[in-house]
Amino acid sequence: MTTWFLAIYLLTQRKNGLSGLQLSRELGVSYNTAWKLKHKILQVMLERNQGETLSGCIEIDDAYLGGEWSGKPGRGAEHKFLFVAAVQTDEEGHPQRVQLRRVSGFTRTEIHRYAQLAITPGSQVVSDGLGCFRAFESPAYTHERIITGSGRASAQIPAFDWVNTVVGNVKNAITGTYHAIRGHHAPPYLVKFDYRFNRRHELKAMMPRLLTVAARTPPMPYRFLKLAEPYA
Repeated sequence: MTTWFLAIYLLTQRKNGLSGLQLSRELGVSYNTAWKLKHKILQVMLERNQGETLSGCIEIDDAYLGGEWSGKPGRGAEHKFLFVAAVQTDEEGHPQRVQLRRVSGFTRTEIHRYAQLAITPGSQVVSDGLGCFRAFESPAYTHERIITGSGRASAQIPAFDWVNTVVGNVKNAITGTYHAIRGHHAPPYLVKFDYRFNRRHELKAMMPRLLTVAARTPPMPYRFLKLAEPYA
């Protein structure tokens, strides 16, 4: 049990994430054991995050992660992991909660599906000019669409300060912790990032609360873990 408690502590308190190899070294266990522990803990975070939605003022953007590849550039490149990054802000523009969700593509149909699951009706959504975000042009939302163009200048528009910061932090943390990552390695990392960010002001309470949720989460046998998407 002490090994489990230490693993939960390390995974919840480390801001930039923890690779399976580093976790095995700090716990003094084999890599395979550390891998199982990490997957089971992140499964609890994943199930806890399911059903949570953002509301109010929301900055939203398309984003992707991926390892090194050659060939087609841009959003459609092979091996890229596509996700939507959204940040809920308060009236002063300060970030409150983050949401990082995988999508199968940046299409209007897929973003409409995402919105139904993740964004509370009545929210005010600010997006760039990507066509898929027209899914928010409905009576359920107030949508401000800003044409940003491309290049570095597009990332400096004040309306997207926080969502750009979050995406940058995710990518920098992955580079520092995992060095390289392919798309199918990314989902558990995204879960861990937004789980911790949304509870950053309650770090002391995070561990006992996660333990409580873990005790209520159905077991995840190893044979099912092996079916999950692997990651470093």
